[in-house]
Amino acid sequence: MTPGAGISVLVVEDEPVAAEAHRAYVARTPGFAATAVAATGAQALEALARGPVDLVLLDMNLPDTHGIELCRRIRAAGADVDVLAVTSARELSTVRAAAAHGVVGYLLKPFTYPALRDRLLAYAEYRARLRGGGDAAGQDEVDRVLDAVRPSRSAPLPKGMGRETLDAVVAAVRAGDGLSAAETGQVIGASRITARRYLEYLADTGLVERAPRYGGTGRPELEYRWR
Repeated sequence: MTPGAGISVLVVEDEPVAAEAHRAYVARTPGFAATAVAATGAQALEALARGPVDLVLLDMNLPDTHGIELCRRIRAAGADVDVLAVTSARELSTVRAAAAHGVVGYLLKPFTYPALRDRLLAYAEYRARLRGGGDAAGQDEVDRVLDAVRPSRSAPLPKGMGRETLDAVVAAVRAGDGLSAAETGQVIGASRITARRYLEYLADTGLVERAPRYGGTGRPELEYRWR
C-alpha cells in the first residue's frame, strides 16, 4: 500500500461469492482499497507478513481455524492491524471473545453494501480522530472517539425486506436439515413466496446452498441448507 493511498484492507473469507462481494464493496468505498483476499487463516497470516494492512475484514468460520484463534495469532505476531468481524457467527460467546480481542466492530451476514460502507466510513473517522495523537481533553472526547467506530443506525436491507423476518428465516434454515420455501414459510408463519424471496437473498449472499430436491411428482423443488 503506497502512502496516501488510503486505508488498506485484507478480506478474509472462504466463500468465493462472499469474498468477491466484500472485495468489491471495499473497492467502492472512498478512501479504502482491498489489497488482498485470503480464504484461510494461514493465507491471512501470510498476507499480513507480506506487508502492512490497516484493517482485516474477518469471517469467523474459516476452514482451518476459528476467527478468534486467528485474532490471537495476529496479536501474537505483533501485527498492528484492526479487525472488523464480518460473519454469520451469532453466538454471544463469539461476540464476547471478539470484543475481548479488540475487534472494532461486528457485522452480521447477510448485509448490503450500505451496511458495510457505513462501518468502513465510521472506521475511517475513528482513525482520523486518533491520528493526531496526544491526550484526550476529557471523558467526552474519549467517548466520541470510541463511538465513532460504531454507526448508530442499523444495517439496511433490500427494499421490502425486514430484519425480523430475515432473522426468522435464518433461524429456520440453520435449525433445519434442508428446507424448501414452502416449509420455511410454515416455520416462520409466512407465505411460500415471501420465504423464497428471503431464501434467495441468503443464497445470493453465499450463506445458504440451494439445490433441487428430487423424489416427488412434477418439477423438483429447491431445497436450502445453511453453509
